[in-house]
Amino acid sequence: MTVQRRMVAALAVPLALAMLVAGCRAKESTAPQTGKEGNKVDFGVTNEPCTGSTHTDRGCIYLGTMSDLTEGPFKALAVPITEAQKAFWKRVNDSGGIGGYDIDVTTYVKDNKYNPQIQNQVYQEIKPKILAIAQTLGSPTTAAILPDLKASNLVAVPASWTSLWGVEDVVVESGVNYCFESMNSVDYAKQKLSVKSVMAVHLAGDYGDDAAAGAKIAAEKNGLTFTDVKTATGQDNQGAAIAAIVSGNPDLVILTNSPTDAAVIIGGAASKGFKGKFIGTGPTWNPGLLKSAAAPAIKALYLQSGPWQPFGADTPGHKAMREALGTVSAPNDGYTSGWVWSYPLKAALLKAAENKDLTRAGLLKAVKSLTSVDYEGMLPSGAGNYAGDPDKAAVRQSQIAKPDDAAASGVTVIEPFFTGPTAKDYKFTKACYQ
Repeated sequence: MTVQRRMVAALAVPLALAMLVAGCRAKESTAPQTGKEGNKVDFGVTNEPCTGSTHTDRGCIYLGTMSDLTEGPFKALAVPITEAQKAFWKRVNDSGGIGGYDIDVTTYVKDNKYNPQIQNQVYQEIKPKILAIAQTLGSPTTAAILPDLKASNLVAVPASWTSLWGVEDVVVESGVNYCFESMNSVDYAKQKLSVKSVMAVHLAGDYGDDAAAGAKIAAEKNGLTFTDVKTATGQDNQGAAIAAIVSGNPDLVILTNSPTDAAVIIGGAASKGFKGKFIGTGPTWNPGLLKSAAAPAIKALYLQSGPWQPFGADTPGHKAMREALGTVSAPNDGYTSGWVWSYPLKAALLKAAENKDLTRAGLLKAVKSLTSVDYEGMLPSGAGNYAGDPDKAAVRQSQIAKPDDAAASGVTVIEPFFTGPTAKDYKFTKACYQ
């Protein structure tokens, strides 16, 4: 997910200064103390119970959340992501907590509005009070605080899939990145749809550029023509992208933007006679698209790629998620993502508690020791390797789904987890868009 690079560039100087100040503060660490069950603790861990907890014998580990909760382009995904993470950690607490502590993900929840400047502001507000970050939504928003995360040994769970996270120790990502996801989609389209030309239509920055980079690499490997088209957020900003699609007439469009903008682009291109295929990267989808004016075009032309199976899948993790959430009015794969993203932080907290070191440095050490994470079947075996080098540790498997009115979150998988030849052979040492 991203905003335009010009926004990031405009914010670069004030953010750099903020990071410099924050980096200096990070060195002024709280002296470790002894907490519950002999654990060494520093930031965000108290011997007092979490607010509202009935487990009066336990202390509290506070985790922060910064998400797009009110007015940004991904709020339809962000709200369910946040709700699913609350349900995930409630399940952990109901099962005994971790190391003598309950986990609190409700006290320090902030709205970043998908804006890097706001992200930095709310991050500085909650930073002294938390052990780690349960969710930081957005690639550019997370990149804005990355220097300070590293200076502070502050582990963060990203609600995004940019390939940059695969080379950053403090960021505990899950699932395939946008780059490999798009490689797989192009390989799939070449093999199953016999496409000869590919266009990437995407937001600028870490989200869209990462997906476009993967699409370009796969197109070149497959001998396909490739065109790159950047667009901005906002329904009124898609005219140029629609015109480029119609005039270029590619066999395949890899679409990487927000769900609302996707509907405008797909519907607009179809209304002008475009008959090629779209494959959207994970955050492009929302089941509400099937109720939009563009629904007929979406059903006819659109496929959805993704890092894991949708809400209604039959895995132990999916079942546990649905049971923990209870009845939801509108199933959404934001719930699925929020749940999946929580597993590695749980694994790291368990390991840190086993080591009797629930300090920030201790948690980061625990993360870097993980060779796999139990995702309860929601990700392929071997996922969650944070100890290996990026090339060996990267998850390269994605799936392809089609729109389906009868499915819980509006899509049904037609190609289960697979790794295409491009992603399989790619040497991953840095973010693809770099």
